[in-house]
Amino acid sequence: MANANLYDLIIIGSGGAGLTAGIYAGRARLKTLIIGKEKPGGQISITAEVANYPGILNISGDELGKTMKKQAQNFGAEYLEAEVSGVDFSGDIKKVTTTAGNFESVGVIVATGARPRSLGFVGENEYRGRGIGYCATCDGEFFSGMDVFVIGAGFAAAEEAIFLTRYARKVTVIAREPEFTCSQAIAEEVLAHPKIEVRFNTELMEVGGDQVLKYAVFKNNQTGEITRHEVTAPDASFGVFVFVGYQPESEPFRGQVDLDRGGYIPTDADMQTNVPGVYAAGDIRFKKLRQLVTSVSDGGIAATEAEKYIKETKTRLGLTIEAEGHENAGEASDESFLDDDFKTQLGPILERFERPVQLAAILDPDQDVSREMKTFLEEFAALSDKIQVRYLAPDNGSDLVHRINPAIYPTVAIVDADGNYTGIQYHGVPGGHEINSFVIALYNTAGPGQKLEQSTLDTIRSVDKPVNFKIGVSLSCTMCPDVVAATQLMAVNNPNVEAEIIDVAKFPEFKSKYAIMSVPAIIVNDQDVHFGKKTLDELVRFARIEA
Repeated sequence: MANANLYDLIIIGSGGAGLTAGIYAGRARLKTLIIGKEKPGGQISITAEVANYPGILNISGDELGKTMKKQAQNFGAEYLEAEVSGVDFSGDIKKVTTTAGNFESVGVIVATGARPRSLGFVGENEYRGRGIGYCATCDGEFFSGMDVFVIGAGFAAAEEAIFLTRYARKVTVIAREPEFTCSQAIAEEVLAHPKIEVRFNTELMEVGGDQVLKYAVFKNNQTGEITRHEVTAPDASFGVFVFVGYQPESEPFRGQVDLDRGGYIPTDADMQTNVPGVYAAGDIRFKKLRQLVTSVSDGGIAATEAEKYIKETKTRLGLTIEAEGHENAGEASDESFLDDDFKTQLGPILERFERPVQLAAILDPDQDVSREMKTFLEEFAALSDKIQVRYLAPDNGSDLVHRINPAIYPTVAIVDADGNYTGIQYHGVPGGHEINSFVIALYNTAGPGQKLEQSTLDTIRSVDKPVNFKIGVSLSCTMCPDVVAATQLMAVNNPNVEAEIIDVAKFPEFKSKYAIMSVPAIIVNDQDVHFGKKTLDELVRFARIEA
């Protein structure tokens, strides 16, 4: 019997390198699986404008990432949104463990890229999410009308400084270097921008304040002069965005392939690592130029070389792995929340549901967000007879409403086949990145659900007192879905845990109450607030402390 989870090639990462590799591999008729934990396109997806890619005059990074993903799928590559938790590259058949199941392949391309580095100034960790940010696309809107400081002298700092002028009253670039280290064209654009001031030979030493930033201290590294930016009005603050390089996302592969001192994966000119059949492409490799064009080149080379290795290895092992055909997906109408491409991908998942699942909605017909939620729920429920929508009045006195006990309206709660509230609520339509975490929550409720190691279950069940997580998200945030999925996994597997997902753009009172200026924002028992991407172990620790 054929192994449905055995592929010719698994590509770990959905940035420019990974998606290009998927296009080339699919075109070569290899059975290919692309595993991406974030938005298609990787770092490029949070870039407002791409104007230096050959043959394309102007396009948003988000649109380019989606187009590349569709190209790969049109050539037959499968796409899975999941996080890789472990790999075994020791045999002819490579093994990849993810949050959505276990997979095997003859060849693997690692294209996981790199994440922004922190800088280490006084107050950076304390005010992360309360004024300190690392993603202008995710958090820029929170600083509308405020002063914003951008730390860095490279391409990312220059590009994000320009993007932040959409929101900020004024943007000040703080660069310890005497000049920009990016291309002259974008440097000149920054220097000429009427809303941007540039301070070279300057370093950020310290930030501080109360709930939000109130002051920042800078030092001129040539003259030693100390300057201070300070706001005094009770409701005033400012923002600091740090763009000082990247840390390679290589930890899952430590001990499986060689890493250099910086954590990057060394390869030869063919993108081959020290392990036969395992290739690396894109920003996971050390390189002087970190641009989409170099990542795309890496991806094409890696897939072409992997194809040769895979064919030779399959012949040697006597393996037959058939790639399935793929029909081009149609486009959704403007009124639809779910495009046809997504519905096509969703079909096999919904077919695996073992039990019905109920979406219990408590809405206010006078709210725009409630009307949006109602449209979304009915469209989503129409995809499967195992999904039912039930509308409840907030004051109908039912036991289910009492158990849901919503603090924010509107809400939709996930209820299992036995009528038990799972502890999972969404306030706002789970669009953008959160549609995937919503589907995973339903899959875990209806069964068969994600397979978990006993040690993971024991960790989740160690929370022995009631704990409520409220996760503030934005639909453009690439880090939010991991936190959302982890808290929901806790809720499904432990009745003491509740996970509420809140779109901060739709609920300004919630944003203001907890001084949220970055997402994901994690509020534990309506008191303790944490910001940024957190692991399951960290979330369990928060829960046990607060409980």
